[in-house]
Amino acid sequence: MKKIKITPSKLSGEITIPPSKSMAHRAIICASLSSESSTISNIDFSEDIIATIDGMRALGADIKIEESTLYISGKNLLDNSAQIKEIKNIFCNESGSTLRFLVPISLINENRVRFTGKGNLGKRPLTPFYNIFDKQGIKYIYSDGVMDLMIDGKICSGEFELEGNISSQFISGLLFMLPLLKGNSKITITSPLESKGYIDLTLQMINLFGVSITNNNYQSFEIVGGQSYRGCNYVVEGDFSQAAFFLVAGAIGNDVVCKGLNINSLQRDKMALEFLQRIGAEIQINGSNISVTKNKLEAIVMDGSECPDIMPVMAVVAALCKGTSMMINAGRLRIKECDRLMAITKELGTLGANITELSDGLKIIGVDSFAGNTTVHSHKDHRIAMSIAIAATACNTPIILEEPDCVSKSYPSFWEDYKEMGGIIEVIDSE
Repeated sequence: MKKIKITPSKLSGEITIPPSKSMAHRAIICASLSSESSTISNIDFSEDIIATIDGMRALGADIKIEESTLYISGKNLLDNSAQIKEIKNIFCNESGSTLRFLVPISLINENRVRFTGKGNLGKRPLTPFYNIFDKQGIKYIYSDGVMDLMIDGKICSGEFELEGNISSQFISGLLFMLPLLKGNSKITITSPLESKGYIDLTLQMINLFGVSITNNNYQSFEIVGGQSYRGCNYVVEGDFSQAAFFLVAGAIGNDVVCKGLNINSLQRDKMALEFLQRIGAEIQINGSNISVTKNKLEAIVMDGSECPDIMPVMAVVAALCKGTSMMINAGRLRIKECDRLMAITKELGTLGANITELSDGLKIIGVDSFAGNTTVHSHKDHRIAMSIAIAATACNTPIILEEPDCVSKSYPSFWEDYKEMGGIIEVIDSE
């Protein structure tokens, strides 16, 4: 689909939230780093998850797929007796997680690996890894602005220094692989660490698979070498970053029950519930089912440093709150699949929101509703597309959305689920 027409309608019903992409990445990686067999179930085959599966296979993991379940063994990946042969090619698509997790993992043993990708992936920084490569004498060649990185060598245990305000993915990538090296290692964080929640998810998964890492209040991490990952049977929990779209839908007047969520989850995107509660929406929790009901919505300040992925859709509800909302500490949204601060300002503004782009956030003055009757663009970004779909339910007239298929990056069935709950979509320009 190149363009779809979305006619405003009320979403109503129950939806089983897709499994967490963040948790699935981590489970697949940990299972692939174990010589024992693991079973990972409740997998949603988004483009990002496919990239990680294919990447771990390229590195030697045996991964079999049966419906939504993966059967994984990393015995061959861990075998360092084989001589280096052909270059291993890993296509990351547009997945920053796949790229930044697998770069250090690919160097557990002596290897020659080429990482490629598409879209804006080549614009997302990799400097922290280049600094490690330079220090350890690992050969690498990369192209500016294009995802094409060739690396040749092996990472050794030791002391690592990383900034904490670029991306937690660099830290997670090292945390996955350093326990498997012979010597002990230490990662020191040289600036305040953002996205601590993603580090929590990494440490939780690593621990589940039998590996121990000491977290010194997120200022440093001590890793004993020579550890082994155990096999594990793991069911991926529901994704709060995807649930956020339908939780916000409830807050702006729709009637949706989100099923399959773990209210005790460590996912920081669960902060969507905190934001919505502070805004004034009513939240109902019944076991693994969560729903949000519209109430008098008041403007708040939202800090995006720990949960950047939910900020675009939180801007949708903020645009319909009474008063002036501020989104702060959200500068990392500029280096996602698109510049999300720019994109959400432009597209919500086109719909009729009163929104101003700031250097690291947004200023949003509430309006009663969105006008609609216009064309908006997804910027080929899944979270922008889905945020616009939720905003469309509060429009006065239909809208046209360009390039909606980008949702396949994280939520392939989004449009089907949207229609199942009463969303009205018409394809007006097919591929």
